Amino acid sequence: MIFFPAIDLKDGECVRLLRGDMDKATVFGDDPAAQALLFQDAGCKWLHVVDLNGAFEGEPVNGNSVDGILEATTMKVELGGGIRDLATIEMWLEKGITRVILGTAALKDPDLVMEACKKFPVQIVVGIDAKGGFVAVEGWAEVSEITALDLAKKFEDAGVAAIIYTDIDRDGLMEGANVDATIALAKAISIPVIASGGVSSMVDLLALKNANDELGGKLLEGVISGRAVYDGAIDPAAAVAFLQGTA
Repeated sequence: MIFFPAIDLKDGECVRLLRGDMDKATVFGDDPAAQALLFQDAGCKWLHVVDLNGAFEGEPVNGNSVDGILEATTMKVELGGGIRDLATIEMWLEKGITRVILGTAALKDPDLVMEACKKFPVQIVVGIDAKGGFVAVEGWAEVSEITALDLAKKFEDAGVAAIIYTDIDRDGLMEGANVDATIALAKAISIPVIASGGVSSMVDLLALKNANDELGGKLLEGVISGRAVYDGAIDPAAAVAFLQGTA
């Protein structure tokens, strides 16, 4: 399994939100590239980046910060937030982003996901952010009537590289991952799932890894963690070693 440390960008700074509320942001640093380098030095091979302003505005906003991360590191980067058309997808991939995350677009424009998967094989990830089991979009400001499972199943045969499943009710609260919901989704679809939201300790990583191993080790591609890394509750180097089975 892959450990994905998260950098959420708001106004050029590294922040974490409480349940996705932009008014409840904690700033952890004003140099995203330097933060990314710390993760790389800890042994992380992947980085999860979200342009929070972009998610709300529907177009890239923190592009300069993303460019700085790409210039400073050699990690593989998956990026989401404000990516709503093929031109933007292509722009980011040409700049060196490894995988693009489509969230709001996946719900409101599923044809875009299908087309993007055909044009950019294995480079498209669908982000499904759920509140009470229902998909939330537009930076989590709008909750739909579509369940996470129903949306995921739409892309079973599209060639999506992975599904990022985030439990908004757990996100940023340091209360633990929703292991049951994450595994239930992963068992119900053929697309690898990345767990996100509330991953707050090595205990969470152990629970997710054990559940995945018990089911053959292929349901979960990895785990995303943000606040726990910045707060020191999860050591990135230890997380990488543990999930890769080298600890």
